[in-house]
Formats: sequence, structure tokens, C-alpha cells
Amino acid sequence: MEIVVWIGAVLSVIGLAGIVYSIITIVKAKRANLSDEEMRARVSKVLPINLGALLISMIGLMAVVVGVMLG
Repeated sequence: MEIVVWIGAVLSVIGLAGIVYSIITIVKAKRANLSDEEMRARVSKVLPINLGALLISMIGLMAVVVGVMLG
């Protein structure tokens, strides 16, 4: 079951990278002093990436827990 733990860890790191990317993108948009419509457009582009990264991270953490419990 050690492989499940490692696969889960990799998925969690990939998810974390996506979350960090989302945060950096939104912070850059806030600093650009965009209009309300432009800001909404940027946030709506980043939202699916953020949600996907959260999902991947959650699946990875679940795999780590399952691997530790079974191993």
C-alpha cells in the first residue's frame, strides 16, 4: 500500500500547485486595479482551475489516508 501513499502525495502536491497558481493570479488581478467587469472575468477564468485543484488535492489526501490505514 506504500504506492497508494506516494500517488496520493503526488496528487496533493499537484493540487497545492494549482491552488497557489490561483492565488497568485487573483492577487495580480487585484493589484492591476481592473474594472469590476474585468475583475469578474478574470475570477471566472480562474474559478474552474481552483475548484479542480481542490478536488485533486482532496483525492490525493484521501489516498494517503487510505494507504496509511491499509498499510
